[in-house]
This record gives sequence, structure tokens and C-alpha cells, in this order.
Amino acid sequence: MDIKTIPKLDLHCHLDGSLTKAMIERHLGKPIPEDALTVSEDCRSLTEYLEKFDLPVQCLQDEAGLEDGAYTFVEEIAKEHVEYIEVRFAPMLSVHENLSCAKVIEAVRKGMERAKTDFQVQYGIIVCAMRNHSQEQNLSMLKCAREYLGHGVCALDLAGDESAFPTAEFRDIFVEAKRLCMPFTIHSGETGNLDNVREAYELGARRIGHGIALQKDQELMKAYANAGIGVEMCPTSNFQTKAASGWRDYPLRQFVDAGIKVSINTDNRTVSGTTMTKELTRVYEQYGQDDELILTLLRNAAETAFDPEIKEIMETKWKGI
Repeated sequence: MDIKTIPKLDLHCHLDGSLTKAMIERHLGKPIPEDALTVSEDCRSLTEYLEKFDLPVQCLQDEAGLEDGAYTFVEEIAKEHVEYIEVRFAPMLSVHENLSCAKVIEAVRKGMERAKTDFQVQYGIIVCAMRNHSQEQNLSMLKCAREYLGHGVCALDLAGDESAFPTAEFRDIFVEAKRLCMPFTIHSGETGNLDNVREAYELGARRIGHGIALQKDQELMKAYANAGIGVEMCPTSNFQTKAASGWRDYPLRQFVDAGIKVSINTDNRTVSGTTMTKELTRVYEQYGQDDELILTLLRNAAETAFDPEIKEIMETKWKGI
């Protein structure tokens, strides 16, 4: 199986963690060493991992940077046949007195739309509420982003430090999202917290990010499988942040065998030094070069994408593989 040329999807990819080195250097006006943007092999923790976001976020403080960042990001993923991307970012990290939430979203949407035309990549934008932001900030962002649902924006997410800010503290945001008919995914179970995975299920999340802690509860695994909730797994990132120590305790196969809609994703292309081709190749080699497993993971991504038309589009592209 030639994984590089297979049409692919990526459902869990952060814009700030995936800006190209060339774009960052262009925007900051200086050369940036590789190790300032990408974690080393001996990354010790999520805290160390998150330090690599400082420079990229500086590039997303004006409309030009936001648009350029989005455009060059799609240009890069198109080279490896990623044909559908759900890119996520936190608008409030770019909002300041000279830049409104609406302008932030519009700038990213403009870059993605230009890139869609130039590189034929379908996309959806997932807006992230942040665990360390106030409820007022998060609700304000949600209200603004809802205006763009179906016009670039496809869903809401909750990101940030799971261990310090449990999902239960953010129930009101998801109650409001439901009232506004805004679909959502939630970062859940990356840091081993099963309560957050259960909370995401009870809140009605269509997908969860990472979800490693789900392996601790067989009944909850069955509930996820029966409900068709997607689990966005990101192996390279999970190993780097020590969410999992390695393949031996990584629950990918366990989830697939349980009938859970697992997808494989990059999380942060630049920070993790990865691509969709690398992620799927690692899985392919780890699990005995199983063509059917790779196609199952891709189909799961298509079936749990927030764009309901993507499944049919991708199935057409996969015919004959």
C-alpha cells in the first residue's frame, strides 16, 4: 500500500502547531532554528511540548498572519494528498483591541478558502474554547463563531490543560452549543482522566480528541461504540507528551476491535514533526502492514467528519485501492 498517495483526511490538527517554518520566519522576519518549533525525541511532558507554541502564536496576531498561516498550511498538506482537513484553532488567542473575534475567524476562513480553490482541499474550521479562559470569553467566542457555522466553521472544541480544568466546569458552554445547534468535539482523556471522557459522552460530543483514558472502562467503550462517537487519536503527539509510553500500552487496536470509530490524526504537524503519511505509516508498520486497518481508520474519519458529504466523496476516491 502506497500510503503517501492515498487520499487522506485529518480531523485533529491545530493551526498554530502546524504553521510551516517558512511562514513563521517570513512573518517574524528572522531565521528560526528547527528546535524552537519542533520537540526533540526526548520530550518529557505536555508542559515541555506546549512551549513550542510561543513563536507560532506570535504569527497569528493580525489578519495577514492568520490568512497566510491558513493558506500555507493547506498548501503543505496538499503535497501528501490530504484532501479533507478539519483545522482547529482558538480565536480568542488572537483577539485584542485591534482585532475582533469575527475578523480573526474571517481571516482564517479567507486563507482556507483561497487554498481550497488553489489546492482542491476540502476543509472545516473547528473553533476552540480554552480551559484557561473565562466562561464569558468562551461563550462570547461561541456566539461569534456560530454566525459562521456552515460558512467555513464546522464545530466547537474545548482545548487546554485537562488536568487543571476538568470538563465538568464547562458544561454551560456545551449546553449553549447544543441550543445553538453547534456540533462539538472535546479534548478528553489525553492526560489519563476518565471522568472527562465520561463527561464528553454525557454532554453529547460527536467526537473526542485523543481519548486514551477510555481504555480504563469497558462499559464506556461499548457506549462509545454503540453511539458511533469518533475518537481522534494522534500517536506521535501522544508518545511525545507521555500520554502513552509507547505502542505496547497504546489502545488503538483495542478501540478498533471494540467497534469504536477511531481515526488517526497529526495533532500538530510542526511541533510534532509529523505528517498524515508518517502517522499512517507508523500504524501500518506497527500492526503488520494491514491494508484493511488503514482503510478502516480512513473510513472512520470520513464517517465521523463534521461535513456529512465527505464520506461519499472519499469513498469514490478510495475505489480500487
